[in-house]
Amino acid sequence: RSLNLTLAGIYSISLLQTPPLMRLPIITRIDYFNENLICSAISFEAERGGGVYFVHNNVRNIKSVTDRLRVLLPQFSILFIHGQEPPKEIEKKMDLFSSGNIHVLVCTSIIEAGIDVPNANCIIINNSHLFGLSQLYQIRGRVGRGHRQAYAYLVIPQRLNLSTKAFYRIKTIEENTRL
Repeated sequence: RSLNLTLAGIYSISLLQTPPLMRLPIITRIDYFNENLICSAISFEAERGGGVYFVHNNVRNIKSVTDRLRVLLPQFSILFIHGQEPPKEIEKKMDLFSSGNIHVLVCTSIIEAGIDVPNANCIIINNSHLFGLSQLYQIRGRVGRGHRQAYAYLVIPQRLNLSTKAFYRIKTIEENTRL
């Protein structure tokens, strides 16, 4: 759409040829779902004052995933959002997350084109094999927007044999972290 509007002369083209000053590449890791890894990643980020996105793209069981994280990490505040919630509720929860009052935001891909949250420096993408390449790239881009090192964990279910396409999609995201 943007390209079409640009070619029609409605939009002008702007090029971003260098990353913002102090921006660091996002360290990206692929791993099997592991509660210890998830707890460790969330604890590390929350203890250094940052926020964590936990992307779980299934509205039907997002509440149970949130409840499980609350059991594992009772010391941190954890909320969930998804696109089927009223807009005012989504806005309220995003405000709490951006202001640092919520440590972990369990969310669907609703954050893909989200707002800038500079203190969010960790993202865990559950069932990452189900996302497309551009979605993974966009979602990973929600973190690392400040001056701190950011981390992205692409998590897949235990004992899952990835299709060749899914493997290369996830591997491409892991390998391409340069700014």
